[in-house]
Amino acid sequence: MEIKDWQKQVDDWITQFEEGYWQPSSMMLRLTEEVGELAREVNHRYGEKPKKPDEPEGDLALEMADILFIIISMANSLNIDLEEAFARMMEKYRVRDSNRWTRKEQE
Repeated sequence: MEIKDWQKQVDDWITQFEEGYWQPSSMMLRLTEEVGELAREVNHRYGEKPKKPDEPEGDLALEMADILFIIISMANSLNIDLEEAFARMMEKYRVRDSNRWTRKEQE
């Protein structure tokens, strides 16, 4: 599935409701909340704050997908083509960081 397909799925989901897309500031707050939930799970698994014995294990993949949903929603509401933006971002990294790290030896 391509990113444009993800954007369409999210748009189809959101536009079926009268409320539609949230304002960008509300989506930014929601994104911050979701990133916090991911951070909490990472901290419980790999950080210095283990879960309490009675707390259920979280789902890192689902937390990441929640973040993607909000990013896609925000892009849709602002008419941003994420495929085009992603391509520009990768080109930026290719140029800026091409010699920043040690490359693996080719086998």
